[in-house]
Amino acid sequence: MTRQTLRGGIRRAAVAAALAWATTGCFASIAQVDEVRDEVNVVRTETAASDSVRAMQMVQILSNLRAINDSIAALSTRLNRVRADAQGDIRGLRQEVNQVQEISGQSQRRLQEMRATLDQRNRQPTPQSPPLTRAAGDTIPAPQSAVIRPAEDAPGANELFQLGRDQLLRGGNRAARAAFADLLNRFPSSELAADAQFYIAEAYAAEGNTAAADTAYASVVSGYGESPRASTALYKRGVMQQTAGRTSAARRHYTELIRRYPSSDEAELARERLRLLT
Repeated sequence: MTRQTLRGGIRRAAVAAALAWATTGCFASIAQVDEVRDEVNVVRTETAASDSVRAMQMVQILSNLRAINDSIAALSTRLNRVRADAQGDIRGLRQEVNQVQEISGQSQRRLQEMRATLDQRNRQPTPQSPPLTRAAGDTIPAPQSAVIRPAEDAPGANELFQLGRDQLLRGGNRAARAAFADLLNRFPSSELAADAQFYIAEAYAAEGNTAAADTAYASVVSGYGESPRASTALYKRGVMQQTAGRTSAARRHYTELIRRYPSSDEAELARERLRLLT
């Protein structure tokens, strides 16, 4: 029963008493007064009981709210702890991956240097053996099969690649591009072709020529889409567009990177950049 209903009952009891007095010539009997008093007492009792029930309900509701708030606070604390642990694990994994990539890169560079050295040695002519003498004035020519012809003077793919890398590290961007372009022209099917095209883009980027770098990176993606360099080139295209303030183009490159290379390290970086762009 609500408070308004109880108040209405009291008012009705008072009205009944007034009517009784009016009909009896303003003189109410003791019985009528007692009846009105009883009704008022009943109404008061019901009001007190209703207030008690409502108070208990409010106490229960408040208790439930406190319990819910405590549960939410505990869940939030656990979630923050799990998130912090996950971020720590991710950072640890990234550091390990970076270390592995660094070691792998050093091994690849060392292997490339060895290949370039072998190519260079193979291009050097082998000195022929002097003719054998049988007696005074007589000579025995060396067998035809023993004569080793000199190799071509032009450098091979490995040597060109190493030459380009050395020039790039020294800041000779133009000379580096020339070496890589020569490699692509003479050895288009080489396993180093994707790397050569990527480093051409890197040389342009080092000079601040972002337009030429973007075109060269795009050639890596379009011509060597299966190479690990493709995801890196696509990510660098997005970074250059974002740095230039062209967020729509950057978002497009990041989205394409995530779609085509979802498991790459660059895709994870692209997801983070997309989150910051929105």
